[in-house]
Amino acid sequence: MESPVLRVENFSAHFGEITVLSEVNLAVQHKRVTALMGPSGCGKTTLIRCINRMHELIPDAGVNGKILLHDDDLYKMNPILVRKKIGMVFQRPNPFPTMSIYDNVIAGYTLNGIRIKKNEKDRIVEESLQKAALWEEVKDRLHKKGTFLSGGQQQRLCIARALAMNPDILLMDEPTSALDPKATTHIERLITELKKNVTILLVTHNIAQAGRVSDFTAFLYLGELVEFGTTEKLFTVPEDKRTEEYLSGKFG
Repeated sequence: MESPVLRVENFSAHFGEITVLSEVNLAVQHKRVTALMGPSGCGKTTLIRCINRMHELIPDAGVNGKILLHDDDLYKMNPILVRKKIGMVFQRPNPFPTMSIYDNVIAGYTLNGIRIKKNEKDRIVEESLQKAALWEEVKDRLHKKGTFLSGGQQQRLCIARALAMNPDILLMDEPTSALDPKATTHIERLITELKKNVTILLVTHNIAQAGRVSDFTAFLYLGELVEFGTTEKLFTVPEDKRTEEYLSGKFG
């Protein structure tokens, strides 16, 4: 197996006096889907917000330990560069409301002041929408606002926006929790397709979803990483009683 694309080493995070993550160690494999699971408040979202340096934007928030992307310490890099290399898709679709579909996809370039030629923009928009399985649905109305799309389409637009920056890793924070079952199936199929080109870290409450789309699963509980391994092994023969109880629905 090749070396991990991302390594979390003895990593802790806090808000003031409250510890949210404690001594987490995790290796994320290249072009695989790693699911982060656990009950509400266990630290899943905090972990991915630390990975793309959003945690520190909150007053009194702090971290200890290391997160390495290809051996580079994320906390010694410019946060803007980190967010170009590590894209983020949130729980609720959040296209920029005043922007067209086209401008939403290219927003990472515009907002970071990266100048590119019109034909290059066109190529990035088309490729990103193709990757997000949205091109055929919107190619004739690229200059309409992104907010007129359905919820599932808006979420795929947000995925296209993240992919446009050509990230190494895509973080997805419960990307289907606000969607109906049909749109959820669409996104799950898309995740399976996307891992051919990008590494995905997926926060999900949905145990069945983790089972369907992930290669590896990390189970967090009260800020600690309880167990980590292949999804198949963790789901069939968990080593820790807490993992087993969570998977069988005893708490969550």
